[in-house]
Amino acid sequence: QVQILESGGGLVQAGGSLRLSCSVARSINRFKGMAWYRVAPGKQRDLVADIDNDDSANYDDSVKGRFTISRDNAKNTVYLQMNSLKTEDTAVYYCNTSPQIYLSWGQGTQVTVSS
Repeated sequence: QVQILESGGGLVQAGGSLRLSCSVARSINRFKGMAWYRVAPGKQRDLVADIDNDDSANYDDSVKGRFTISRDNAKNTVYLQMNSLKTEDTAVYYCNTSPQIYLSWGQGTQVTVSS
């Protein structure tokens, strides 16, 4: 049963922008928070940004000022607007609940930033 579907990734040049979407097959306002995570080549899964039910957001230092997380509870969707992309942002991006993981991981969406 697919619980999470991420989309919006692609190939972009450094300095470009992408907007990721995460559609959740559950009511997201039942969870304390939602988050975007990423797995870069050869690395572990890292938290990129999270957003609570009161819309307060936190970001990893590496993306502060460049990425913006948002949520639409009516659509059970979480977004990640990524601007000023860098080659080091290349990764597979996933979304899930936060701070604890309650949902099965989706397939993620690949973001590749070329120099």
